[in-house]
Amino acid sequence: MRVLSKKTLREFWLKHEDCENQLLGWYKEVKLSKYQSSEEFLAAFPNGRAIGRSRYIFNIKGNKYRLVVKANFDLKTIWIRFIRTHSEYDAINALEI
Repeated sequence: MRVLSKKTLREFWLKHEDCENQLLGWYKEVKLSKYQSSEEFLAAFPNGRAIGRSRYIFNIKGNKYRLVVKANFDLKTIWIRFIRTHSEYDAINALEI
């Protein structure tokens, strides 16, 4: 899968070093995979769930942080839409970012 953009993840883990290993592991696993469907994608990440048609939320570091991505399995592309603390996540509408 293409992941757009690793830079967003890297900038976040430089500020929040406690999540670097988990975010880097998530990135590497997604990058090396070719998910065909939402079910396949979520099976690889039991800490995630689907919202809407193409958005997915992942709990990072025991739900301390939230990662929101948009996926297009036909294009084999994942877009990083949001990575912040859980409290910052609560202030947004994940379907609109």
